[in-house]
Amino acid sequence: MHLPSSISVADKRGINQLPEFVAHGILGRDDGADYVETDDGSRVLMPEGIWEGYIIHWLGQRVRVQRLPQRDYSTGAKILLLAPDKPEPPKPYIELYYNESLPGYVSSMLGHFAINVDGRIFSFSETLNENEEMSVDEFFYRPALGEFSGHPDKLKFNVDDPDRPFYDKFGRRFMRTIHALRIEGLHTDRLTENLRTEIRTIHETPRDHGRPHKYRDFHYVRRSCTSIVRDALRDSGLREVSGVVPRELFLNSAYQVAKLHQSRSLKVQAKLMGQLKVPEKPYSRPNPVLNPVNRLRSPRLRRIPGMQAVLSR
Repeated sequence: MHLPSSISVADKRGINQLPEFVAHGILGRDDGADYVETDDGSRVLMPEGIWEGYIIHWLGQRVRVQRLPQRDYSTGAKILLLAPDKPEPPKPYIELYYNESLPGYVSSMLGHFAINVDGRIFSFSETLNENEEMSVDEFFYRPALGEFSGHPDKLKFNVDDPDRPFYDKFGRRFMRTIHALRIEGLHTDRLTENLRTEIRTIHETPRDHGRPHKYRDFHYVRRSCTSIVRDALRDSGLREVSGVVPRELFLNSAYQVAKLHQSRSLKVQAKLMGQLKVPEKPYSRPNPVLNPVNRLRSPRLRRIPGMQAVLSR
């Protein structure tokens, strides 16, 4: 089986270590011992322990297991990353992700936007550490352990102890419901190059000594998770996409691609990726559609396969 390459926490250039593949098979727990049962019936024990969120949702299901370089603060063991064991989709493709708002997070009031290009997800943020290129598994399924978790008392991002930072950025599927738009038929090389350039630019930007953990040039209109992806899409050929906040860019992109799909032989599909609820986070909330033009386009958007469920949120 071909396993997706993966990138973990970004260093100062946004380049990360690759995790180690452990096993794939059926996730099990017997008398408190976690294991994966492989195709030949043998059990691969997981002495590091498996995050309880994985047990809640995937016990008895087929998963793949990778070992990340980061460590669980409670045990000192390297963190295990689990994900549904599914084949990679054919390339080239793009997926756009509107992540719903997280209650109680001012920075998430308008939601979040990310993009998947051929299995590599690019995510941009005001928080410097969250400007990353990573695998699908890491973006969606990192466990709420070690540095990926929120502070145990404050429950959110906290770096008061530089030796034990809490970045509060575990898998987005466990944090939010995600609206996804898949586009096949576009050339992706230029888009990937543009997004990697943005990651490098952000990590090479001098720090603001008063806020060293923030991206100095972040701006909610000009340099945000939405505008950086939007401008990269425009430069890569989707010149008419627009939107300043995540849900508006998602809906506008769907409309623009729907207009092009016949003339450029594009395949377009939408899906709603429901939140995998865990105790560490409340349910996310969809943002209201602010642009009345996007409301008026709803009948046309509903022709996109899968968009009915997305628009129902």
